[in-house]
Amino acid sequence: MSTSTTLATPPGETVRDPLLEAVRGGVTVYDLGRPFYAGMPQSPNHPAYTHTLPRRHGDKVRPDGGSAANDMLVMGTHVGTHIDALAHVSQDGLLHGGADAAAACVGGRYPEHGIHTVAPMVCRGVLLDLPAALGVASCEPGYEITPADLDRAVREQGTEVEAGDVVLIRSGWGGRFSDPDRTVYIGSESGVPGVGEAGAYWLAERGVRAAGADTIAFECLAPGQGHSVLPAHRVLLVESGVYIIETMNLEEAALHGVHEFTFVLSPLALFGATGSPVRPLAIVGRSAEAAGEADRRG
Repeated sequence: MSTSTTLATPPGETVRDPLLEAVRGGVTVYDLGRPFYAGMPQSPNHPAYTHTLPRRHGDKVRPDGGSAANDMLVMGTHVGTHIDALAHVSQDGLLHGGADAAAACVGGRYPEHGIHTVAPMVCRGVLLDLPAALGVASCEPGYEITPADLDRAVREQGTEVEAGDVVLIRSGWGGRFSDPDRTVYIGSESGVPGVGEAGAYWLAERGVRAAGADTIAFECLAPGQGHSVLPAHRVLLVESGVYIIETMNLEEAALHGVHEFTFVLSPLALFGATGSPVRPLAIVGRSAEAAGEADRRG
């Protein structure tokens, strides 16, 4: 059943889509996704990204001289910038909503909890810049981002978190993504900053739709512990039904003081899969971008 409302238009007036009008007025798009390439930093728990060309130009030439190349990709769905479906994590044998994790898997797929059930997102996005709020260049390895830290970022930025928002947590760790030594970004030995259990509850209590971070795992990872425990995943995915987005590029938006924006993301409709690679976007009007720049300059 449709829930839309149709309003009468006065004679002679043209109805204009406000979203289209805003786009026509000029917008700036911030790409929040990372490039996919062989050897990129990734969690060791997932199959690596591999790209090859089964057919190259010249392998087959048409009578008119035309030729084509095509690709084959092999990768895990939790490699690079990606979103977790509710099927990704279970706790004590249960998925979100109390579903039995074993029974929910039918023929190697999750019909009720798979990534194909995640609707495209066009909603309000909020970037919480923790290093800026804490007065540091980047959060320290293994630093736990607490509810007090999140409150401080909200207060200093003036961006309240509302129900239905997508909230992106910048720790500053994303600056290590391009380090020639990929282990620096992975941080297995050093530890990685991130939201802990209490911070995850802070997000869930505010009714966010999804939460993202600039690290491989949306977690505070202790030095030398790797992915041994994932309490934020449990709180968000299993207990609260909040989707998680990882390995995001939040540096440019933060640099320009963009803390509130239209967030756009659409997972691939991979039936029954536990996650999907994505290329999320933050979109702001030119006037809003100018205001953000002014705030950043103080």
